[in-house]
Amino acid sequence: MRFIHTADWHLGKLFGQRHMTEDQAYVLEELLALCRDVRPDALVIAGDVYDRAVPPPEAVALFNEVLTRLAEQGIKVLCIAGNHDSAVRLAFGAQLLQSSGVYIAGTVDAATAPVVLSDAFGDVYFSLLPYGDPPHVREAFSLDETPSFDTALDVQIAASRAMIPQGARSVAVAHAFVIGGQTSESEHTLSVGGSDQVHADKFRPYNYTALGHLHAPQRAGAEQIRYAGSLLKYSFDESHQKKGVTLVDIDAAGAVSHTFYPLTPRHDVRIVRGKMAEIMSDGFDPLSHEDYICVELTDTDAVLAAHEKLRRVYPNLFLITRPNIHMGHSSSEVRNYERGKSDLHLFADFYAEMTTEEMTQEETEELTHVIDALEREERMQ
Repeated sequence: MRFIHTADWHLGKLFGQRHMTEDQAYVLEELLALCRDVRPDALVIAGDVYDRAVPPPEAVALFNEVLTRLAEQGIKVLCIAGNHDSAVRLAFGAQLLQSSGVYIAGTVDAATAPVVLSDAFGDVYFSLLPYGDPPHVREAFSLDETPSFDTALDVQIAASRAMIPQGARSVAVAHAFVIGGQTSESEHTLSVGGSDQVHADKFRPYNYTALGHLHAPQRAGAEQIRYAGSLLKYSFDESHQKKGVTLVDIDAAGAVSHTFYPLTPRHDVRIVRGKMAEIMSDGFDPLSHEDYICVELTDTDAVLAAHEKLRRVYPNLFLITRPNIHMGHSSSEVRNYERGKSDLHLFADFYAEMTTEEMTQEETEELTHVIDALEREERMQ
């Protein structure tokens, strides 16, 4: 069995003030070309197809085009909802799509059976485990209490594995934050309470686990438990990462081999460091000046009209940082301060600044419940 493991497409993503749909269409063409070359049996999308619950029309149109072209190649598509997706919207028409070889698991459902694909050696069972926060899992499985994220995933896996014959080859597709994973600023936390991490050992019964959520390609506790990473770089702290997809082969005995295939974006995401005079000099940066750029100015003195000057060199300049100069409470400093902070932490900082007091534990817990409820409501829209 051969399949391509992808995740975190985030179609409709707004990076800075720029819609990324054209960049996503560009790299998806490369993915489709790879499919023609390596001829996989299936393409796996481990959640976060879209960047938000109500994606823009052009993002939906792009996903429709990709699914259509994969079906025309005879490639099965196995897709689950991530925490950014609206589970209900993503799963619209799922039963009809199955006739075209497209299997979409949106909402958590205790009765969902694994998808069974066959090769020359027999059947391979794919457990499609869509993102389900604990309240939804409690409702779907009629649990007495709301489980932790770790227990909620245990419940989903146990139900799916009960439908897999003993000794059969199997693959898990899940969207979760496995303990120890490398995070990025562009990821949305699964829970503001910090209890969203799960243990990798729950996936060990599977021959391979295709994970989504964390944007860096990486192993998660074992070689056969892996994140494919996001389709593109969506924040500047991802600038050092190689983005791509993972080609997975499972032999007759269930042994797994995997190969990472990098994808080349239309515009790279880069950080350029140096003094203004250096950056403005000819030959300082040999890479494409059309890339999406954050300039880290290392000058210790003020630089007049820095943005205007740098835009002449880098037309796609997104951000300027000044690590070696004190700028007071400027807007750029505030942006740098806020990058990577959760809604809970931002509100707590605001509260402390306005009242000169720290939030109590009880207030923090109540705010956590409110933010989590709002995010669940958004995903259900």
